[in-house]
Amino acid sequence: MEKRVLFRSAWLPWLLVAPQMAVVLVFFFWPASQAIVQSLQSEDAFGTSTTWVGFDNFVALFEDEAYLQSFKVTALFSVLVAGLGIAVSLVLAVFADRILRGALVYKTFLIIPYAVAPAVAGVLWVFMFSPSIGIVAYGLRGLGYDWNHLLNSGHALTLIVVAAVWKQISYNFLFFLAGLQSIPKALIEAAAIDGAGPVRRFLSIQLPLLSPTTFFLLVINVVYAFFDTFAIVHATTEGGPGRDTSILVYKVWHDGFKALDLGGSAAQSVVLMAIVVVLTVIQFRYVEKKVNY
Repeated sequence: MEKRVLFRSAWLPWLLVAPQMAVVLVFFFWPASQAIVQSLQSEDAFGTSTTWVGFDNFVALFEDEAYLQSFKVTALFSVLVAGLGIAVSLVLAVFADRILRGALVYKTFLIIPYAVAPAVAGVLWVFMFSPSIGIVAYGLRGLGYDWNHLLNSGHALTLIVVAAVWKQISYNFLFFLAGLQSIPKALIEAAAIDGAGPVRRFLSIQLPLLSPTTFFLLVINVVYAFFDTFAIVHATTEGGPGRDTSILVYKVWHDGFKALDLGGSAAQSVVLMAIVVVLTVIQFRYVEKKVNY
């Protein structure tokens, strides 16, 4: 029989969820509503005069080639960050789950990047890939590869992808490791007795049972790539060279705080929010059907 919790007071359930509702209203719905209103206005840099312009800001956005280019950069960047972040983390979690000696040290080192601030992570990778003093750039030159992310847009995109993936690996690793450790060992041992090798056991047993964790991390990593990578881009390339690494979230900040186009920046934030909402709905609508709970 299904057990249900019965509240004696009709107000108690609402009281219990009130703190979370207040947080969502204050830090999401209120700023979102303000952004929508501001996206329909034209405002000077000092906020002294405001003119209602309707959808003119949105029309101007989609007529701007630089903004359309940022769509392409963001799409490629988000696919690489989410895909590589999940794949690399899964491999590391599988190895960590099999280590018997020194497992605590191994896991601790893999968790450390999560404690590093995004801006600090960006600075660390900039130093390592610096064309003049970077140890990684020096090694690449020794292999005959001239690295310079200040001039080459492909190198710059690679740099921000590597920095963003490295920053997110620890988060993904923790969930994958917890998921692997929750799989009953009897299933793995039974498959081994039947003659299944490590790869076959992983593909046939562990990977399908990790599908809920993988789906959750897919949603989280897509949101991370669209929103939480601003500090990494700002600390590494500042959207350069030119505007070749100016992803959508960075362009929102640049146009709002440096170009002082407040209405256009608000319109960009509304478009970005709509894109993430649509992608999340699509993932829950179609990708979740392939999840084995």
